[in-house]
Amino acid sequence: MKLTAARQQLLLVLADTFIPSLPAETAAAAFWQRAGSAGVRLELLVTALEAQPAARQQQFAQLLALLDSPLLGLSWGGPPRRFGALNAAQRETLLQRWSRSPLPPLRQGFQALRKLLTFLFYADSTPAAPNPAWAAIGYPGPLAGAEALADTPRPLPTLRPAQDVHYSCEVLVIGSGAGGGVVAGELAAAGHHVLVLEKGPYCHGCDFTQREADMIGQLYDARGTLGTTDGGVTLLAGSCLGGGTTVNWAGSFRTPDYVLQEWAREHDAPHFTQASFQASLDAVTRALHVNTDYARHNGQNQALLDGSARLGQPTRLIPRNELGLDSSDRHFRGLGFSTFGDQYGVKQGTLNTYLKTAAAHGADLLPNTEVTHLTRQGGRVAGAEAWHTTADGRRVRVTVQAQRVVVAGGAVQTPALLLRSGLRHPHLGQHLHLHPTVAVTGIYPELIEPWYGPSMSVVNDSCTRLGGSNFGAKIETPPAHLGLMAMTLPWTSGAAHKRLMLQAAHLGSFIVLTRDRDGGRVRVDGQGQPLISYRLSRFDRTSMLTAVRAAAEIHAAAGAHTVLLPHGTLPTLQVQQGRIQNPAVLDGLPGLDWSPNRFGLYSAHQMSTCRMGGRRQDHPTSPSGETYELRGLYVADGSAFPACSGVNPMLTIMALAHHTAQHLKADLAADRSSYRPAQLVQGVSEVRQ
Repeated sequence: MKLTAARQQLLLVLADTFIPSLPAETAAAAFWQRAGSAGVRLELLVTALEAQPAARQQQFAQLLALLDSPLLGLSWGGPPRRFGALNAAQRETLLQRWSRSPLPPLRQGFQALRKLLTFLFYADSTPAAPNPAWAAIGYPGPLAGAEALADTPRPLPTLRPAQDVHYSCEVLVIGSGAGGGVVAGELAAAGHHVLVLEKGPYCHGCDFTQREADMIGQLYDARGTLGTTDGGVTLLAGSCLGGGTTVNWAGSFRTPDYVLQEWAREHDAPHFTQASFQASLDAVTRALHVNTDYARHNGQNQALLDGSARLGQPTRLIPRNELGLDSSDRHFRGLGFSTFGDQYGVKQGTLNTYLKTAAAHGADLLPNTEVTHLTRQGGRVAGAEAWHTTADGRRVRVTVQAQRVVVAGGAVQTPALLLRSGLRHPHLGQHLHLHPTVAVTGIYPELIEPWYGPSMSVVNDSCTRLGGSNFGAKIETPPAHLGLMAMTLPWTSGAAHKRLMLQAAHLGSFIVLTRDRDGGRVRVDGQGQPLISYRLSRFDRTSMLTAVRAAAEIHAAAGAHTVLLPHGTLPTLQVQQGRIQNPAVLDGLPGLDWSPNRFGLYSAHQMSTCRMGGRRQDHPTSPSGETYELRGLYVADGSAFPACSGVNPMLTIMALAHHTAQHLKADLAADRSSYRPAQLVQGVSEVRQ
């Protein structure tokens, strides 16, 4: 996406409106005076936009066209002038009115600009220069030595095709995260010839620089800008070798028994309550070294623990998949940066477990490779076609012939690929669950420094099963770095947002992670790119707001003096000696307008778009993991969940993939005797590294 000089200037003026230069209110004069245009690299913004589907790019271009037109005045009741011709006060008033507009496109435009510009201003840095805002805020940026790590050899060999190439294998696995990585490791260890294609890059220890803007851009789908078509939900999904297991928060929850029973009962999938699935949960738990042996909590988790205890509410330690963790400050602080990839090798994602097993048993790995569609022969899957991006930026065509194909690209990309490939099951792409999440933030008198330590180590389940149902919300804590904080904190004015950011070291956030009963949908556009539709239902909003109240009360009990509630109008609680002084604000939350883009809604868990079950008519995938529509095609990721898991889903995805792998082994055994492994690369030279 190209921006004219005029549009570039418009974006810089917008940046100066969201992050204005202001007279100093504290000793941090340079922070107050620094304007947004001084800290937003437009090349990063353009790269983020180019990761969007064509329709989203067109929407953004239309937004800029409106802002650069005299007709802009009609959108906010102001003078008939372009945005750049307004004075600073008028520009801020326009953004404030857009944020509250009854017209959804104006709210969507406001939020898109706000998230992009504030994230880049606070998250961006280069190896040569830290972000100038960090010192005033007290944010450390990359830890000492993070930028100077030696370029150690990558332990996983990968294919490096230099020109168009054809591969042949027994099992093609598309995706390398919690689902694909487990299947690859299990099948390769069983003696099957496996090829893994991964859309994202292969990053290893020294590649994880801990620089927020760069790491989110490299390691997350759509460079961290994945979202619903109306902009109402921001989605975070790993897109790198190891997938979500490389960037997630290390929480390793076993699937609750009541969820497994619900899945078995309501979706004719009895295996979820049988010993075989428990054996798969046990197997992946062992492989990931899941434990609760970490030495200490960070400030946010300690607040959740203390506040809950003072209210008489039980909490649990969150099992985490880490190995070799010690009590040193180096490891404790480094854990807080592992959502940007783990430099220290303690997180036991598939990079350090199942993919190593797969490679040791002859599996081939090809990162930077996006599958365009599956191929078929008769009623069976036959392979796939893809594009690989070389180290020097060239695109080479990859074709694969395979006896079985396992798709594990996540609950957004998996249904998109199946739809691009001609599958037409009426429930394919339906029933999207997101664990919709909001943040409730406390401002504490003491230092919290939420960017250090394990992102999540304590969970409060007081709202998990509301009204005797299986639905409700968990109260946990998120990773907290300045770009993500700037996106999440409501913006009511440039000055107010700067005041909040300046207190970042004293902010502690709890997240309300809702088990949503009602779902959304994934479709594809004319270019085959995913279009995500989701709107929080009234039922799920009630669950969310019940837990928001609980989270606010925990903050108050933990010692916060101010609590920020998750709505664009920034409802705020004042607290003295653990007691909320204005509880009417909490009482009024259900009466606020919770339509899209009036509040910040996020998702790090996407599920159920190719749901598994025993009824062919309303489940695209059978209990074995094989699709009903195309023989030999398996789904092994969160999209196969019959409904959402209600807990952070990594361990459940891995157990489901492990269980599916056992079916695949039996399936392959039937025709293994007739298989003759072909030369992996036919007719071209190949380099492995």
